Amino acid sequence: MRRLRPLLAFLALTAASPALAEGGLSGLFDQRVTLGYGRMFDNDFFGDNNDRWRTGSYAWSIIRGQGWDGRRPVTPGEILEYRFRMEMIAPGKLSGPGSDDRPYVGALSAGVHTHFERGDFDYSIGLDAVITGPQTGVGELQKWFHQIVSAPTPKVLDDQIGNAVHPTLTAEVARPFRMSDTLTIRPFAEVQAGVENIGRVGGDVILGNVGHHDLLLRDVPTGQLYRGIEGPYSGFGYVLGADFAAVGDSAYLPADRVTATETRTRVRAGINWQLAENASFYYGLTWLSPEFEGQPEGQLIGGLKLNFNF
Repeated sequence: MRRLRPLLAFLALTAASPALAEGGLSGLFDQRVTLGYGRMFDNDFFGDNNDRWRTGSYAWSIIRGQGWDGRRPVTPGEILEYRFRMEMIAPGKLSGPGSDDRPYVGALSAGVHTHFERGDFDYSIGLDAVITGPQTGVGELQKWFHQIVSAPTPKVLDDQIGNAVHPTLTAEVARPFRMSDTLTIRPFAEVQAGVENIGRVGGDVILGNVGHHDLLLRDVPTGQLYRGIEGPYSGFGYVLGADFAAVGDSAYLPADRVTATETRTRVRAGINWQLAENASFYYGLTWLSPEFEGQPEGQLIGGLKLNFNF
């Protein structure tokens, strides 16, 4: 039970309803108003249908601020994103041959990010506490879920990275180029220091009616841009993107067990559908290059976001 306490606390926070966030949590998050909610569920079941490597994650955020007019404020801290994440990273097989190609990772994180603009540039800066190891209970959650759906039982939970807390800083700068009412090109650079040390450059293209006036959040494992604050426009929007990263130390890939690749590449595409003012849907597909020596191939990850606020 002690191992499950961080997971239970995480689930209690992410299960909070919009009404609770507006009312019961307002005292905790000062006098700002809730501007939006970021949600993204990643799973390789929605991609290549293989239960391996970057197999699943869930991110949930509350975005608080004074208001939103379709652009980020110029003052850091005026808009705050309170972000909670859970992630599971597995070997190539959950049992049998290939189950030892990398250690299992169960991770929970909580942090605060701010989003602002200066001149023509968008900035996002945040600090998260990433908790890893059996203490998170994430591995036990995956085992329980597999039993419920009669999937193969994971037998790799005794071979996972150890209990630790990793303070992690992430900073991104992007330069949006608004080519027309339906086309935005957005190159970016990002650095992360903490649980993984990564420097990344890339870009995204936003097409269609949706996505140009929103606060866009970047999904950690896939790089998908998903909407934290949704603008008033309806219809469809499409997002294409890719990035290239140089990788340093990684707590997810202990050097005494496995050799991390020096570089990583991600290529992605997604579709937004704004059905109504309070109803939207997002699906994205991302190809991830191998992350460690001996990983025979990349993988496809699917991402989903459903938003129904009534």
